[in-house]
Amino acid sequence: MFTVLLRCGLLSLWLASFCAHVSLGQSAPATAKADAKALAAPALPSKRQLAATRTATPIKLDGVLDDAAWATAPVASHFIEQRPKPGRPERLPTEARILYDDAAIYVGAVLHEASPDSIRRELTQRDGIGNTDFFGIFLDPYRDHLNGYGFIVLSTGVQFDARYSPANGEDDSWNAVWESRVALLPDGKGWSVEIRIPYSAIRFAATPVQTWGLNLMRQRKASNQQFFWNEVKPQVDGFVNQWGELTELRDLHPPLRLSLTPYVSAYVNHYPYNLEGKRNASASFNGGADLKWGINESFTLDATLVPDFGQTISDNQVLNLSPFEVQYQENRTFFTEGTELFNKGNLFYSRRVGAQPLGFGDVPGLLGPREFIVQNPGVARLYNATKVSGRTSKGLGVGVFNAVSASMYATVQDSASGQQREILTQPLTNYNIVVLDQSLPHNSYVSLINTNVTRAGRAYDANVTAGLFKFADKKNEYAVRGQANYSRRRGVGLNSETPIDDQNGYKYYVNAGKISGNWLWTVDHGIESDTYNPNDLGILFGNNNISQSATVNYNKYQPFWKVNNLYTSLGVYQSLLFRPLMYQDAGIYSQANTTFTKSFITAGFNANLDWAKHDYYEPRTYPLGTYYVQVPTSANLGAFVSSDYRKKLAYDANAGIRRYALDGRPEVAGRPRRYGFGLTLSPRYRVNDRLNFRYTFDYSLKVNQVGYVNDGFDLSQPIDQQYSALLGPDVLLGRRNVSTFTNTLTTNYTFTNRLSFTMRVRHYVSTVHYWAFARLHPGGQEETLPGYDRNHDTSFNAFNVDASLVWWFAPGSQVSLVWKNASATSLLGNEATPLYFDNLTNVANTPHNNNVSIKILYYLDYLALRPRRG
Repeated sequence: MFTVLLRCGLLSLWLASFCAHVSLGQSAPATAKADAKALAAPALPSKRQLAATRTATPIKLDGVLDDAAWATAPVASHFIEQRPKPGRPERLPTEARILYDDAAIYVGAVLHEASPDSIRRELTQRDGIGNTDFFGIFLDPYRDHLNGYGFIVLSTGVQFDARYSPANGEDDSWNAVWESRVALLPDGKGWSVEIRIPYSAIRFAATPVQTWGLNLMRQRKASNQQFFWNEVKPQVDGFVNQWGELTELRDLHPPLRLSLTPYVSAYVNHYPYNLEGKRNASASFNGGADLKWGINESFTLDATLVPDFGQTISDNQVLNLSPFEVQYQENRTFFTEGTELFNKGNLFYSRRVGAQPLGFGDVPGLLGPREFIVQNPGVARLYNATKVSGRTSKGLGVGVFNAVSASMYATVQDSASGQQREILTQPLTNYNIVVLDQSLPHNSYVSLINTNVTRAGRAYDANVTAGLFKFADKKNEYAVRGQANYSRRRGVGLNSETPIDDQNGYKYYVNAGKISGNWLWTVDHGIESDTYNPNDLGILFGNNNISQSATVNYNKYQPFWKVNNLYTSLGVYQSLLFRPLMYQDAGIYSQANTTFTKSFITAGFNANLDWAKHDYYEPRTYPLGTYYVQVPTSANLGAFVSSDYRKKLAYDANAGIRRYALDGRPEVAGRPRRYGFGLTLSPRYRVNDRLNFRYTFDYSLKVNQVGYVNDGFDLSQPIDQQYSALLGPDVLLGRRNVSTFTNTLTTNYTFTNRLSFTMRVRHYVSTVHYWAFARLHPGGQEETLPGYDRNHDTSFNAFNVDASLVWWFAPGSQVSLVWKNASATSLLGNEATPLYFDNLTNVANTPHNNNVSIKILYYLDYLALRPRRG
């Protein structure tokens, strides 16, 4: 969630906890005594104020503050360092001014430097923060101290924008249409920036005189320093609540916010079917549009009509041996930007919308004796998706999300007659979310969320309602958070006449603790009932659970000894099965990290001790409680190190090992005790300010892992003469070694701040070798099967290439050319091989799907198109 906060180094603003993998800063180089004396900052109030100045003529945007209006505006200066030494005044001055007119807010800043070579200027894609200086403005137009906007301009002219909220943290997927220019100062000792933010990019109330939340930020990458105009203290919980105020905004009138972004796209796809009557190549053309309409000054409607998500980056496919589904990252822009209201409570997993049809996996079981599958679409087609969201002047946030997906069918054919028929895999489906979020004083809020999935016909419908709250004291030192959910499902399965059995369920969670200061602590408790199920529009990894934990943190934010800071935590946890009430697991964990002052190396460790666990989910038997896999007591030790990203060659590395106690079960001769190991190495090399490479190697090994192996094998049929009667209805477990390699190479070449090329190549291989089997009895007892020799070995490969050339040819408008190459193989039994290069050769010789597409979007703004008066 905080990906770009991490890149910008702002994570410490949000969490008084770990800032792993971030190169933190050092003090600025010394300046002349005269400069230091001139810039000595006076004592400052906690909320600084800056008066905006109205300008009668629009500002010419060229990065140079030579318009006469700039001289009339008050100067915001005396920025305060946030890292590496919080509270220290800046030595190299930053001078910012703010103007406004009837159409936009203008921000101008001059950022002085010690010398021309002190300015870092690595070119990146839009929303990318590299080895670069930047200046930013943050706005909270409703002053609710929870939600805000950020507009950042890099010294290269690249733009970065984001929204800030309790639910999403920093949402960098949000994109607005605004303008900016940068220029070097005449003597080269610094740079300047001009920003124009049209009122159509933000939301604010229609009142005669307004005061907005405001902060200004500067990053000096040469010394890894970050400064804020209004001090942001890392020991204080929250970010937006630590902003100052922009005053004297008079007679602002929210404009009609209406824009249309039509698109056209063309695709050419090639897959070597090499079958008679079936073409290897195909082409398609698409068209649609995104619409934004400001219903009033507070609320905006976002709609996508006939969306096209074919250019989104490929999913990182994995071999899933767990009892839970894989959660994939959302890469579709419409479902990532501006979703801070809909993500409250973690009830919205957007990949459910336009996902795999509900009955996709039912089709093989519905085939006739001579039928085979001709086509079974794996993704449901979306007709449209719409969001209405906003916040009133009283701090009430309202959000409504709606999407409709088409009916989906599989086509099957009789091999004898050639006759085809269709099987419904998903009926016409409507997805809906309603959110009410009331901001309260002292960084607090209460929220109500409802999600609903309605399907045509008799297929079941689903509904989840949740209430959330956070109450903090006046000093923002202590807080209580909580959540209560109720899930309701009614109807029958898509291909079943049996009513679903989890019709009503509930969940609650409460957390209390100290949230600001050097010493922090939290205690929490939660329950998920055995019938709680939000998975039709959300995601849940196992219900039927009672959990509680307690954590204490001690953090030092000021430099000491040879380090810039220190973050530590120590905690305990326990969980129980909810029904029947039974022990599940318990443990203790700790972690710490720091950044060294001179080398800028960030390093840390984590350690935990997990007491013997009863895994009720691994056997895949329901209801839970009868069968469970016993996991011995284990201990884990991990460590990471991250070098200074300002250097041309930098790296991240982390490793961890987990060892298990003896489990008391018969050992197989020559096999080691159970353990797990993981290693990640990620070097990066910046050739110059335009070209960079990053390679990531991930390796994990699990030895003597015990897991379920029934999947894909029918135990109702004779396995062999000896064990067919023995297994009966019980569960077959296997002792296995699982090794996984992932190699990913990413390269970026940025031609200009509007034109860039990116290519990502990923190869994933996971191999599973079984060497012993056991029958799992009720109560967790295992009975070894020494003569069982069925081969369940597996090796899975996934290979992807994603290459894109993106040109932002006008504000909000772009052309993107994308090539995607994909292949995946799954080998079972005797065909599976544990050797890496054999798997690489196999995936190389497997047919690959190649897709080339071009997409053109053009941003049309009503305000720019309307006839001008006079």
